[in-house]
This record gives sequence, C-alpha cells and structure tokens, in this order.
Amino acid sequence: MPDNPIRFGPEEAKYCSYESCRVAVLPIPYEGTVSYGGGASKGPDAILNASLQLEAYDEELKRETSEIGIHTLPAVRPSKTPSDMMRATHEAALKPAKDNKFIVGLGGEHSVTKGVLTALVEVRGKDFGVLQLDAHADLRDSYDGTPDSHACIMRRVDDLGLQYSQVGIRSLSKEEADFVEEKGRKIHFAHEMRGGSAWMDEAIDGLPENIYITIDIDCFDPSIMPSTGTPEPGGLDWYTVTSFLRKVCKNKKVIGFDVVEFAPIEGMNAPDFLAAKLVSRLLGYIY
Repeated sequence: MPDNPIRFGPEEAKYCSYESCRVAVLPIPYEGTVSYGGGASKGPDAILNASLQLEAYDEELKRETSEIGIHTLPAVRPSKTPSDMMRATHEAALKPAKDNKFIVGLGGEHSVTKGVLTALVEVRGKDFGVLQLDAHADLRDSYDGTPDSHACIMRRVDDLGLQYSQVGIRSLSKEEADFVEEKGRKIHFAHEMRGGSAWMDEAIDGLPENIYITIDIDCFDPSIMPSTGTPEPGGLDWYTVTSFLRKVCKNKKVIGFDVVEFAPIEGMNAPDFLAAKLVSRLLGYIY
C-alpha cells in the first residue's frame, strides 16, 4: 500500500514501491518565511491531487510517463524554525539520495530547496550545478532576520559553491544587483528573453554536465499561474518553459528537480493542473 495518502500520477497508473522506483517524490509543505501571499504549504497536496486526473499517456512524448516508476514519499513535517526545517528536509532527502533515487521536491516555499541540495552534496559532492527558473533572483544574504528565507535560496546555492544559471528573472533588490555585478554573474532577465531563443543556449552553456533544476512556479506569467505568493508581471508561457526544459534535458544530465512556491487558489483548478503536468512532462523529458 502507498505510504502517503496521495501519490503522484494518474489514478490508473500502477502503484510503484519505494524499492522498485526510479523517482521519489518528496512533498515539503512548508511556508515559514513567506513575505506576501500565503498558501504554499497547500501546494504539494494540490499538485498530487491534480496529478491523479492527468492522462497517463503524454501526447508530446508519445508514451506513458508513469512507466518510469514513481513513488511518493511521506511529506516532510513542517518545523517551527527555518533552520529546523532545512535540517528536516535534508534528513528526508538523504535516504533517497543515498539509495540513488531521482528526487522530485514539491514545495512549499523556495527555501526548502536548500535541504534537498545539501543532501545531494553530502552524497555525491559538488559535481553538479543548479538551474533556476524564477521571477526573483533570490540572492539576498538574509531576509526578515533569517538566511534561510525563501528570498535567499540562490545565495545559499552560491555559499555551497555550486555553479548556477538564473532564467526568467524580473525582480531583484539593489543588494542583489550589486552582488551579481561583484560576482560577475549573468542573469537571464525575462525582458531580454523576448523575441528570440539565443538565451537558451547561453543559459545551458553556463552550467556543468550534471544539474539540479529548481522551478519557482512564479517563473510563469501570472495570467496563467496566479497561484503563487509573489506574482510578477512579464513572466514566461508554457511552451517557452517546456521547450527550454526539453533542450536542457537533451544537453545535460538532470540529477533531480523541484517545483516550489505553488499556492493553490480555492475553486481555480487550472494552475493545479499546470503544476502537475509540468512535473510529469519534465520527468518525461529526463527519462
């Protein structure tokens, strides 16, 4: 029997045990440092519920993604403090990392990415980089009194010494802009990505062979993804994101990914299905 009340994947898909799975989905329903709209703690269950209604057959890939072998782990229990939550997420991700499972994190706020990344670094070292799709740079050193804020995740990636590439950014502070200039980093701003695709190769070339992908759902334009706590105008559309991810997967080895900052809106189901299909489609690109 499944050890999580809800599992990822269409209802008709055969249940896959942890022992035989290739992919371990880790729900992380945490929103301890959100700075505007709430609801990200409800994101994992909303994505899992929507995934039950997906078609098993993928019309683009012409096969059933569920055949990969997907198992849903018990959700990480939220902790009282951000630092405690990072430790709890680290511990939850450590076993599947050691067991050579492909981890898919479902947030929850963006800070939870740190726990997954530190588990991967503990197991495999720093042989990978991070691709971030996001509206925000998330490069603050601290925010609202904690370095483990959702607004600081890419600064923590920098602290880990991992190479990273940022795509779709359209909001950052002066502090972050100064940090980017000081470090000589290249950000792929959304307004510079319009009308062409050269940015795709540039973003991919800026990464090592192995990569982890972190997708803040607010990388999408709020016209198609209003279900997030800090929406920003001028975002990406479905085909831009999926075309880019398909190209990434053809050129790099993806070792894990997460989808975070999804805050479902009661009575508005379309964004739930976008998030669920994004997870399924990306898994199909990888496998």
